[in-house]
Amino acid sequence: MLEVIAQYWPTFLVGQYPNGPLGGLALTLILAVCGLAASLPLALLIALARVSPFAWLRRISAVLVNVVRGMPLLMLIFWAYFVIPKLTGEVVSGFWTLLCALVLYESAYLSEVVRSGIEAIPRGQTEASRSLGVGYWTTMRKVVLPQALVNVLPSMTSQFVSTIKETSLGYVISVNELTFAANQVNNLVLTKPLQVFGILAIMYFLVCFSLSRGVNWFDRRVRRARAMA
Repeated sequence: MLEVIAQYWPTFLVGQYPNGPLGGLALTLILAVCGLAASLPLALLIALARVSPFAWLRRISAVLVNVVRGMPLLMLIFWAYFVIPKLTGEVVSGFWTLLCALVLYESAYLSEVVRSGIEAIPRGQTEASRSLGVGYWTTMRKVVLPQALVNVLPSMTSQFVSTIKETSLGYVISVNELTFAANQVNNLVLTKPLQVFGILAIMYFLVCFSLSRGVNWFDRRVRRARAMA
């Protein structure tokens, strides 16, 4: 295993960069961060629609969430791979195809996380804000959402960790992320698949475990600061 790491660690970390396209762990993290950053605003809108006072808006958002959550991510990736070029009339790279699928998929799951945080806020806060003449949407934006997002931070972190692992499905459309890079190394080595994919498993574990611990520490700091305020 150490021999494989010593010889192929650049491929695991950055793919063929700088002599080729960026890949490996670097591309996996870029996909995960971009996917979460792009899906969070959409998830907030869907969550607000799910708890809005308008029944038609709640129904539409509920259908969207349930349909997306009822599909495996791999199916969404295939749909994006074939549908996006048809809609745009352009050839779309695997990176953008996977990113679009991740954004749609994660926004559905994150919206339910945010919705649960909103519904956990005592109704008395909303009623007090409305009694002061503050509008519904302003109340949600300035009173409810800030508290809800802090409360669901651990759940959002878990979803981000899941996103990192879900990027491995980009392998099926030849996105040069970490799993694809590991398979390239395996094709070069040929005789050490256990070592190669053992390294892959260790890398995923270290990244996800470190992220979970880091955000848990940040969450404790935030809650301690709120308790002292």
